[in-house]
Amino acid sequence: MSKNADPPRYIAVVMDGNGRWAKQRGLKRTQGHEAGAESVRRIVRAASELAIRELTLYAFSTENWSRSRTEVKFLMGLLERQLVEQREEIMEQNVSFSAIGNLSKLPAGVRRELAKTTEMSRRNTGLHARLALSYGGRPEILDAIARLCAENRPRRKITEKQFRKYLYDPAMHDPDLLIRTGGEKRISNFLLWQVSYTELYFTDVLWPDFGKADLEAAIEDYKKRERRFGGL
Repeated sequence: MSKNADPPRYIAVVMDGNGRWAKQRGLKRTQGHEAGAESVRRIVRAASELAIRELTLYAFSTENWSRSRTEVKFLMGLLERQLVEQREEIMEQNVSFSAIGNLSKLPAGVRRELAKTTEMSRRNTGLHARLALSYGGRPEILDAIARLCAENRPRRKITEKQFRKYLYDPAMHDPDLLIRTGGEKRISNFLLWQVSYTELYFTDVLWPDFGKADLEAAIEDYKKRERRFGGL
């Protein structure tokens, strides 16, 4: 048993509420997504200031491909544009960037800008900001199993540590804290392997309104908890 005197080092976020934020204000859904993109910028900056080591943001799920073609096209265009526009800030903040998911499904332009931002920031030593794109927790596990089967590894020799090597990012740490905005209380197929013992924090704040003070509130709540990891 350990009390959390220190803040979490690894945080994951389900960014929910862009559409409802826009609807409440009589705006288009696209405007909600644009406001959500600005919140990403704000929270990456805040996480850097708070000395968080890893921040994984659920940006686009495998299920999101079922949205209207118009909305998906807009989201992919917004992502591509943000990857270009935020590079200077990423470098100024010493942030390293990466993405996880079935990235092969993304448009070529998005893949190109992802690769550029990842390579450009590879040697940065501050916060590691990671986007989950075309991502699903179940597909990640199934893809890992498929790669294992292709190697014909004996079952008795497969440990959890070895299995992790077949996930999308083997170097990713298990999140200490998972935050979900927007009032829903579920993890929606996000990091199913990695969040086995992650502390969960749910807030009614919609993602475009989520700022540094809200992140600090989640961290303070985390610090009051005891993490037993199945022990007494």
